[in-house]
Amino acid sequence: MIDTPTSPITSGLPLFFVITVTAIKQGYEDWLRHNSDNEVNGAPVYVVRSGGLVKTRSKNIRVGDIVRVAKDEIFPADLVLLSSDRLDGSCHVTTASLDGETNLKTHVAVPETAVLQTVANLDTLIAVIECQQPEADLYRFMGRMIITQQMEEIVRPLGPESLLLRGARLKNTKEIFGVAVYTGMETKMALNYKSKSQKRSAVEKSMNTFLIIYLIILISEAIISTILKYTWQAEEKWDEPWYNQKTEHQRNSSKILKFISDFLAFLVLYNFIIPISLYVTVEMQKFLGSFFIGWDLDLYHEESDQKAQVNTSDLNEELGQVEYVFTDKTGTLTENEMQFRECSINGIKYQEINGRLVSEGPTPDSSDGNLSYLSSLSHLNNLSHLATSSSFRTSPENETELIKEHDLFFKVVSLCHTVQISSVQTDGIGDGPWQTNLAPSQLEYYASSPDEKALVEAAARFGIVFIGNSGETMEVKTLGKLERYKLLHILEFNSDRRRMSVIVQAPSGEKLLFVKGAESSVLPECIGGEIEKTRIHVDEFALKGLRTLCMAYREFTPKEYEEIDRHLFEARTALQQREEKLADVFQFIEKDLILLGATAVEDKLQDKVRETIEALRMAGIKVWVLTGDKHETAVSVSLSCGHFHRTMNILELINQTSDSECAEKLRQLARRITEDHVIQHGLVVDGTSLSLALREHEKLFMEVCKNCSAVMCCRMAPLQKAKVIRLIKISPEKPITLAVGDGANDVSMIQEAHVGIGIMGKEGRQAARNSDYAIARFKFLSKLLFVHGHFYYIRIATLVQYFFYKNVCFITPQFLYQFYCLFSQQTLYDSVYLTLYNICFTSLPILIYSLLEQHIDPHVLQNKPALYRDISKNRQLSMKTFLYWTILGFSHAFIFFFGSYFLIGKDTSLLGNGQMFGNWTFGTLVFTVMVITVTAKMALETHFWTWINHLVTWGSILFYFVFSLFYGGILWPFLSSQNMYFVFIQLLSSGSAWFAIILMVVTCLFLDIVKKVFDRQFHPTNIEKAQLTETNSSIKCLDSMCCFSEGETACASVGRMLERVIGRCSPSHVSRSWSASDPFYTNDRSILTLSTMDSSTC
Repeated sequence: MIDTPTSPITSGLPLFFVITVTAIKQGYEDWLRHNSDNEVNGAPVYVVRSGGLVKTRSKNIRVGDIVRVAKDEIFPADLVLLSSDRLDGSCHVTTASLDGETNLKTHVAVPETAVLQTVANLDTLIAVIECQQPEADLYRFMGRMIITQQMEEIVRPLGPESLLLRGARLKNTKEIFGVAVYTGMETKMALNYKSKSQKRSAVEKSMNTFLIIYLIILISEAIISTILKYTWQAEEKWDEPWYNQKTEHQRNSSKILKFISDFLAFLVLYNFIIPISLYVTVEMQKFLGSFFIGWDLDLYHEESDQKAQVNTSDLNEELGQVEYVFTDKTGTLTENEMQFRECSINGIKYQEINGRLVSEGPTPDSSDGNLSYLSSLSHLNNLSHLATSSSFRTSPENETELIKEHDLFFKVVSLCHTVQISSVQTDGIGDGPWQTNLAPSQLEYYASSPDEKALVEAAARFGIVFIGNSGETMEVKTLGKLERYKLLHILEFNSDRRRMSVIVQAPSGEKLLFVKGAESSVLPECIGGEIEKTRIHVDEFALKGLRTLCMAYREFTPKEYEEIDRHLFEARTALQQREEKLADVFQFIEKDLILLGATAVEDKLQDKVRETIEALRMAGIKVWVLTGDKHETAVSVSLSCGHFHRTMNILELINQTSDSECAEKLRQLARRITEDHVIQHGLVVDGTSLSLALREHEKLFMEVCKNCSAVMCCRMAPLQKAKVIRLIKISPEKPITLAVGDGANDVSMIQEAHVGIGIMGKEGRQAARNSDYAIARFKFLSKLLFVHGHFYYIRIATLVQYFFYKNVCFITPQFLYQFYCLFSQQTLYDSVYLTLYNICFTSLPILIYSLLEQHIDPHVLQNKPALYRDISKNRQLSMKTFLYWTILGFSHAFIFFFGSYFLIGKDTSLLGNGQMFGNWTFGTLVFTVMVITVTAKMALETHFWTWINHLVTWGSILFYFVFSLFYGGILWPFLSSQNMYFVFIQLLSSGSAWFAIILMVVTCLFLDIVKKVFDRQFHPTNIEKAQLTETNSSIKCLDSMCCFSEGETACASVGRMLERVIGRCSPSHVSRSWSASDPFYTNDRSILTLSTMDSSTC
């Protein structure tokens, strides 16, 4: 049995404390999850059974159960819609909790079940549903329903429009009935519950490296002590001295087992060098520190009433290490509030001015080149106006053709979309001949895309008002006349086709295909219309930073439509390769189009985007913009927001079609960069070229990118965004990356980056929910990085280094003491002191420091982004800094031990009665000097003093003295032995001991002060220079140890020296010096400023 040198409680209590705190935190989170699960699984639902409704719990739903869901209730499983309270079997749902989209989506039942609106009718339904295996894709579902009616089987296709997803909510519909197809963990929502990849900060990785080094130190000390013990005991007089005779069992025991036993005993004795409590302190610091982001009023957006959110507190310090920022464009750099600006119809370009369309340049038959005034589509019907207009003369044939083209163009805009209307109030709308202002406020449109909403609202202003859907009918008012178009088929939008289409039957009976999509996907399919003129106009729109869409149509003959309808039915009922078959059919349909024109909508830049990007660049952070927009639009927005600037040499890697062509282009770009090394370069890459570059030429592509100041990637798919970030992450430099986005398409890059920032914008909240941090505006990124990130990194870096330092100070005297007790494993400190050192005596000052420290004012950090460079690349936790703190700890420990030894180690009597100190007094003296020194060292590191810092710093020392007096001054009945009785009182009764304590503390700190003076005098960092500048510009007199004014009095030089030594200012003596013209946040409302700032002089 191993004879442990310390009590098991002494070694186990700190570990127990750490595990307990962690377990409580994890247990609380598990309890919250458990309650949340019970709330969902135990929710009451109604199921059709035996001809009636039966109330049960959602967890009891089985596949095949018919479930009733009422308005505003959440679907408890994935249901195939059978019927609703509407005759057409349609219903509206919102999937905001799934994909963040707040628009209303329409789902429809098959006609055979839509009429079964009662429980009794549904109980007679005989049907079989065949569908694919459960998968996580929210937008993909393939199946078919085989309905048996009168001994005849009817097969109906089932797609995403038939599936009601668990977690979605029923809106604007009284009730629905649906059959459960996926339940429990097989629902699409549950399959999307995959845990995000664990992100670990650079600080955490450094911490683990340091821990391994200290583990090596621990093992080395134990081995050295064990070897020296047996070397010492080689002499017979020390092996078995007269006062410590061995037993017979000890003499006959195995030497190997005895060696192992002694080695383990030394491990127990020295194990306190491993800072077990470091992890729980770091957890507390991250958890409590994360609240400061949410409390910061500078990160609060009043218009949307949104404050910053922290979803992952483990990455706070990583905000101070960012080297690359990858940002989406739409909704992140821009407002995502679309406004219709211009359009091109039949080769003529129009602007909207005060609700009227004005054409630019001459019309085909105009007599001069002045602006042709169209006012709005309402005036196209006023032929007398057109005939008398001197600047817009057309023949009667052209007038009729012009009206038809404009009419058809805006009908495509009004009918080819997924817009929903929440409440329709159509009375009085459109009455009269083509009303110009149709009061669109009377119609409340909802759309998954802001572009669609802007276009439909624009069409309403120009006279063609979308009224809504009624079953399979789409209603519009044209010339005040209600027209009904039968909706035959919807060809849904997808990222591969980049267009959507609808097939409708016009009131006159002809069947029309209306197509809307990106010009790259629509123009190649067109065989008629003003293609070249429209292409030029689209490029001009893009150069202005406008988002463009092209409109086209096709008219089917009855025979063509029959063939198309048959192909669509076959593809949609296929259970195998349905998506591929549908893609082929869509391609077959969407061809031979007649181009009508193009639209251009504006997405305004957010406030202070240019200033933020410029600040990021000054901080040494490279900014990449990853967007799905076309090349011209993306470049235009990049120039307007300052991502690219006019003096930058813009390089392009676009429209590459082969690996060899892409490789040659990359080599050309690399040569140009080398030749023009003085000029800043910007790179533009499109999605297809990027795919080629990443396939075979990653190294060459990365070489070009790293030499560019800014990179713009356009026409990007969501997975390509993630691939680009991963490529940068795994590069040899392994830089810290940050991704910013606001939509569901940005989730992949947000999760891939080291730090993911979600913008709480208008594309839903999926990006915000999947991010590590969420902010309301892009401009808040500057304060999040330059202030919060800077402070978090400095605080936790000091916390980690300080913990290792104070544990070296703690255990090294224990190791040195073994040289003076024959390596007998005698402990230097009392077991209570061993237990409480890290838990009570030295824990609070560093914890409060890690929460409140501000080594420089927040406004200075934000207005001087270059200071961010001083902490990049994990410089505060470099091996050089780590070795400095470790060596400092060893040097202080040597001073503690040998200073105390020289005082009382020569049988010197330091008490008036002639008594001498014993080994417990010696150990207590070392411990007292150590507690005071490590606490004072923390005070030296503190720049921002609040009453909380004063309380915990000086209170910790006071608590140690009070505790020691009570602990050693009373005979406690529950303690079996009390080695410390009257020891501390006896120690403090000696004047020599007091003198020794003061002398050793001053000696230890003097070394540190000398280094600080030397560094600040001869090698000041940019942060230290900023501290001096801030102090000099703010202080009027030498009112404290760091409050001085340069060149005013003789004491100014003393103040300057003290400032360089300590490098801080008391917040109660600093006056603000910034003005309202500062580029960022003129009002200091930050919760970080815990002390009031006096605007007057000292």
